[in-house]
Amino acid sequence: MPTMAKLSWQHHSRGRRLVSTSYFVLATLTLLFSWSCPVLGKKKLYIGALFPMSGGWPGGQACLPAAQMALDLVNKRTDILPDYELELIYYDSMCDPGEATKLLYDLLYTEPIKIVLMPGCSSVSTLVAEAARMWNLIVLSYGSSSPALSNRQRFPTFFRTHPSATLHNPTRVQLFQKWKWTKIATIQQTTEVFTSTLDDLEQRVKEAGIEISVRQSFLTDPAVAVKNLKRQDARIIVGLFYETEARKVFCEVYKEKLYGKKYVWFLIGWYADNWFKIKDPSINCTVEQMTEAVEGHVTTEIVMLNPETVRGASNLTSQEFLAQLMSKLGGKNPEETGGFQEAPLAYDAVWALALALNKTVGPLKAKGRRLEDFNYNNKDITAEIYRALNTSSFEGVSGHVVFDAQGSRMAWTLIEQLQGGSYKKIGYYDMTKGNLSWYGNDRWIGSGPPADQTVVIQKFRYLSQKLFVSVSVFAGLGILMGIVCLTFNIYNSNVRYIQNSQPYLNNMTAVGCMMALAAVFPLGIDGLHVRNSQFPVVCQFRLWLLGLGFSLAYGSMFTKIWWVHTVFTKKDEKKDKRKHLEPWKLYATVGVLLVIDILSLMIWQIVDPLHITVEKFTKEAPKGDVDQLIEPLLQHCSSEKMNTWLGVVYGYKGLLLLLGIFLAYETKSVSTEKINDHRAVGMAIYNVSVLCMITAPVTMILSSKQDASFAFASLAIIFSVYITLVVLFVPKCHQRRPMRRLITRGEWQSDQQETMKTGSSTNNNDEEKSRQLERENKELQKIIQEVLYFQIVVSRQKILSYHNKPYTNGKLIYSAFR
Repeated sequence: MPTMAKLSWQHHSRGRRLVSTSYFVLATLTLLFSWSCPVLGKKKLYIGALFPMSGGWPGGQACLPAAQMALDLVNKRTDILPDYELELIYYDSMCDPGEATKLLYDLLYTEPIKIVLMPGCSSVSTLVAEAARMWNLIVLSYGSSSPALSNRQRFPTFFRTHPSATLHNPTRVQLFQKWKWTKIATIQQTTEVFTSTLDDLEQRVKEAGIEISVRQSFLTDPAVAVKNLKRQDARIIVGLFYETEARKVFCEVYKEKLYGKKYVWFLIGWYADNWFKIKDPSINCTVEQMTEAVEGHVTTEIVMLNPETVRGASNLTSQEFLAQLMSKLGGKNPEETGGFQEAPLAYDAVWALALALNKTVGPLKAKGRRLEDFNYNNKDITAEIYRALNTSSFEGVSGHVVFDAQGSRMAWTLIEQLQGGSYKKIGYYDMTKGNLSWYGNDRWIGSGPPADQTVVIQKFRYLSQKLFVSVSVFAGLGILMGIVCLTFNIYNSNVRYIQNSQPYLNNMTAVGCMMALAAVFPLGIDGLHVRNSQFPVVCQFRLWLLGLGFSLAYGSMFTKIWWVHTVFTKKDEKKDKRKHLEPWKLYATVGVLLVIDILSLMIWQIVDPLHITVEKFTKEAPKGDVDQLIEPLLQHCSSEKMNTWLGVVYGYKGLLLLLGIFLAYETKSVSTEKINDHRAVGMAIYNVSVLCMITAPVTMILSSKQDASFAFASLAIIFSVYITLVVLFVPKCHQRRPMRRLITRGEWQSDQQETMKTGSSTNNNDEEKSRQLERENKELQKIIQEVLYFQIVVSRQKILSYHNKPYTNGKLIYSAFR
């Protein structure tokens, strides 16, 4: 073709061109005579194309030969554009918007006029399609997948034979649901195509109930983004980036060990089949390392080659097309040829354009227009081309070609998996019908698809059964001991010493101790023994048994010590008035303490009832190479305002304990016959108070350690009860011995005198001494009577033995009485 001088073009703000008549004539003559045409009389229509031969996606390496194949066939057809010949004017955009801007300027401002523009990469197509409407140009892309291009307001004249990247997302969601994944992560290159694709994916997974837990992005260096994925335990990862960046990403993936049986990567399927084996100076990983890192990943790819043997508009089957393409590539390895998979789309794009232009010839002729009349100000011809493309429907080598309302191609999705270094087809997905065709040949490094996150096994912590049984035995023995003490007290209630110890209060103490011991059993019952629905009942038993047991046991002892303090630490004139003990007042005091507890517990359970709460602990790694973590759980009895209620109860009980200690200390040297065991009661109060004040805070601190908390609380209860029962009832068993034995041994006297050695005042000592003497006199009188009676009986027997020998001598009678 002879060289043509470049024409000078000027374009004002409204996009109009001013061309002089001489230049117009020169251009016409040049077109008619200077340019050679294969068929005489055919007029040329020019297509301006940008084929990326290098850069992030070097798709032009295969797409350009495919487009040229299509042009050759179209130009040879007599039934398609018989009066026209299509010619391709193309440049290498390097998949770079900056470079594409300069090339677009050259295409628009350099003769000849282009009737259609054909860009490749999404980033370049975005630039071209947005500017094309200013020149009334139709844009038909063969390799753009950006969802952002599906915007008729922004790109009113844009069409593409490559489906939108959002077409991958329904397939991905379908696979997530098939493999029961509910948590995924994403990493993307920061470009519009991937950002808009990810936005669409986020919306779709949200509707499907799937969570995107981690979302990372990078511009050129993915190292930090990959490390963040590792740190945040990402398992199912969707990667959106170009092929060159994919090699960078997986080199970092290998370094971070973010691959293997725990991970699944989802990638775009339009990379070259051996993209991970291509030597890249921008990475420092070997081919073997890259191969190891990418093994098992899944790709979703638009079906770009018709799987059926169908002859379409070009009269070629898909396999015949591939054979011719391989011949045109000169034996190049398809895996090393960029855009080989998209080549059918470029081929069908040319056919779609040719068929659409052919369809416009008739309508334009009816309006007195021709295709060769097209210029950048002619909207009518552009509108006709737009209508023809919008209604396109034909069978191509990539499948059925049809465009939706946004100008995007509708197609099936192919699902592949890298197995042993090569891609294997594992299924298809038809978005229009929601049908997943599955081959069942997916293969995993582990036993199956990995979990979408580390499997967390929740495991309840239960009380040690050995500890529970051991403590229960001691509690049972304590209850048995309480029954023995209670029986002894009731049986000997008519004994004066027992009567002077206020036996009914002691009975209350014994019953309270047994109730407290009974609380040990529900304290040790947990989810191992009862169902969750029954656990609140166990909580109630714990609270009521322990609360009422404390009120009865401690309340009865507190009442005794309080009465002794009230009577014997007052002034003499008031003391005399209150020496008379009225038992009903003691019982009433215990009743008041009991009623306070009952009311407070009832209010608690009505306003804020106890329920189960589960405490979660730090996850623990089990032994062995398993992708699991164990999360220990512990059941507690709790309520919404547990701390408030415990504060009230502990405050009230704590005051009683402190007051009991004070009263016991004040009355330690007092002796009284009406409550003769008040010193033992004081000793019991000391022990109970100390144990309770230590146990309450310690059990709260140890609440997360079920064994230690139970052991501490239950043993405190057991020790308190044992000490109380022993101190109160064992001395009474000793005092129950026959009085004669006590007198002859002098034990009772010495014991009673010992209690008189000290006193709080001189009056108290005199009173006690007088009472002691009265008791001794009465006992001595009884003994003398018994001795006299015994001597009389013996004398009578002697007299009867000598009845046949009467004696009147006084000495004999006297000797008999001796």
